Amino acid sequence: MQRMVGYMTGAAVCYGVWLGDELGLYRVMAENGAARAVDIAASANCNPRLVAEWLDGQAAAGLVSYDPETRTYRLTGEASLALANDDSPVFTARAMNAVGSMYADIDKLTSAFRGTGALRWGDHDSRLFRGTEWMFRTGYRAYLPEWIASLDGVQERLEIGAWVADVGCGHGASVIAMAELFPNSRFWGFDSHQPSVDIARQRAAEAGVDDRVSFENAAADEYAGSFDLISFFDCLHDMGDPVGKARYALERLAPGGSVLLVEPFALDDHEKNLTANPVAPLFYHASCAVCTPNSLSQRVGAGLGAQAGEARLRRVFEKAGYTDFRRRAETPFNMILQARH
Repeated sequence: MQRMVGYMTGAAVCYGVWLGDELGLYRVMAENGAARAVDIAASANCNPRLVAEWLDGQAAAGLVSYDPETRTYRLTGEASLALANDDSPVFTARAMNAVGSMYADIDKLTSAFRGTGALRWGDHDSRLFRGTEWMFRTGYRAYLPEWIASLDGVQERLEIGAWVADVGCGHGASVIAMAELFPNSRFWGFDSHQPSVDIARQRAAEAGVDDRVSFENAAADEYAGSFDLISFFDCLHDMGDPVGKARYALERLAPGGSVLLVEPFALDDHEKNLTANPVAPLFYHASCAVCTPNSLSQRVGAGLGAQAGEARLRRVFEKAGYTDFRRRAETPFNMILQARH
């Protein structure tokens, strides 16, 4: 029961974080410093009684500090980085949209579990797409320089001027981050979900990189061109035919080109992954709600899932015709792999 109450508490606090980000409460607190509940509510143009209740929940959860003498609430610097500053490398508040989408889709998921297992990415609640962008965006921006530097022969080509394709680009977070790092290169983002492509174009314009970035509505085996680098950021395991998509990428690589594969961190030993990988509970549950149903909705329906692990991914690329597949870097959340022929 202690464990169950802990999980229920975490779910409720995640909801509170989502609410605070949507209402701008964290940003108000970061800007104003220590303040009373009524003043925070006024600055955010929200109901003071509800804000007071929300603040006490946040304080009880340890996300907000409370001073009983002045009866004021404040965000610490660390909390501001996680909850109020969307340019921070550890900003996570907006990712709660993805968590909320799983609850919103419960009826669709129960039908999938009792049927074919299929649920297409585009048929999910729209909050999933926004939440996924913010789940990964901060990490990409923080770690991409290190990841690119770890790849054999890639950074030099990008600095000089390379052609890059990002497959399954979503809202374009990874494409834009690469374009900001390497202004001499040209980038294309491809995604089969048109609403995401539309938002990616907006994001590129906002970031001022739309002069060297293009986004197109295309599946992972439909895009044209020849590229020095083809990337798959946290998406190959969602695809029904990952071998076919990897083989298609190989056909689109320029001589000496590479595939950059970023996948959720997982241990190859199944039992050890269940007991020794701290992110496994998050990724397995997200996978059964989003990743695997999407794969099962497509041709082949391989159902790799978000915890495929390096060994299974290696077999995918070997079957696709690659002769060189290596892990180049890792974080607690991701494995960074390079594939070549």
